[in-house]
Amino acid sequence: MKEFIISEAQTENAVLVGLVTPEQNEQKVQEYLDELAFLADTAGANAVKKFYQKLDYPNPVTFVGTGKLQEIKEYVVEHDIGLVIFDDELTAKQLRNIEKELQVKILDRTNLILDIFASRAQTAHAKTQVELAQYKYMLPRLTRLWTHLERQRGGVGMRGPGETQLETDKRIILDKISRLKRELVEIDKQKSVQRKNRGKMVRVALVGYTNVGKSTLMNQLSKSEVFAENKLFATLDTTVRKVIVDNLPFLLSDTVGFIRKLPTELVESFKSTLDEVREADLLVHVVDISHPTFEEQIEVVNKTLAEIDKTEKPMIMVFNKIDAFTFVPKEEDDLTPRTRENIDLDELKRTWMNKLQENCIFISAKNRTNIDALKALLYERVKQIHVTRFPYNDFLFQQYDEE
Repeated sequence: MKEFIISEAQTENAVLVGLVTPEQNEQKVQEYLDELAFLADTAGANAVKKFYQKLDYPNPVTFVGTGKLQEIKEYVVEHDIGLVIFDDELTAKQLRNIEKELQVKILDRTNLILDIFASRAQTAHAKTQVELAQYKYMLPRLTRLWTHLERQRGGVGMRGPGETQLETDKRIILDKISRLKRELVEIDKQKSVQRKNRGKMVRVALVGYTNVGKSTLMNQLSKSEVFAENKLFATLDTTVRKVIVDNLPFLLSDTVGFIRKLPTELVESFKSTLDEVREADLLVHVVDISHPTFEEQIEVVNKTLAEIDKTEKPMIMVFNKIDAFTFVPKEEDDLTPRTRENIDLDELKRTWMNKLQENCIFISAKNRTNIDALKALLYERVKQIHVTRFPYNDFLFQQYDEE
């Protein structure tokens, strides 16, 4: 097990825990824990130390080995830590045993993301979706809430008050899940009517990993003020704006950002929000090219999109944040393999990105670099879709082009 310390004071100090397994090597785990630290920061906690251990698979009882759990406990006690966050989803059994040993608040990645979503939800729609996801997450983990009543439980045929309370809570949560599902069905009907009322305008959806600059780009293209900040999941509610480029109108939507290990409860609950992606005519995949693992983020987004919508849609790749792109040139006598960190942007453009040709563009939404070129590209793509759908309007575009 290796560990490294982050020094920074904030509201609530936390310890992060991950596993090196055959599926994810040490470098990946460090990247995941870095992202988990960003999630913790977004939620209002400060990751002061990270632990990770090499195991073939998570310990079914305590996630990490008992020796490592004892090491974490010693650090928690010595530094008065009140929160330990695990990078993978924990079972009810693991949660119960870890809490019993560490005697502090325990969260897993899913619970942390749900907490962030709960704090970010603004509209009734988003709040309902988050609440549904929380109850779905809570349901199989109810048993850990009643460990204080374990001594009152008898053997076979001796149903104790703890078990009775557990059944009561389970029924209450199942009833709430049913109610929330009904509410979402009604909201979805309203949303569907709203989408139909938008007419036949071409729909363009901004998609991408969380915190890649979608909302900032939305503001640049639509001249609106969509909330944007350097935090994960700054946008939960889908925002739709009418955009006009050279007299050509289309609808532009800003959708919730994706992330590694996105909880299934959230994907299920946010299906209606993601309908904007399903019904889009054109996807604009925004990528933070300054991020060291942007290629993996692209894979995560593409995989999630495939789960949401099986149909192939035209897509433009927008590589954002070129203003933040950095690299360290290799020394002439350095024979180590080249990595993303020592390739400049021009050389990077000549890699697999070159095959995208006119379907990709490099911009800085923050500094408005190449925004006009992106608008021109969007105009051409939207025009192609519109002409295909309404061929009798083709002469209108000829007039626009001549003007």
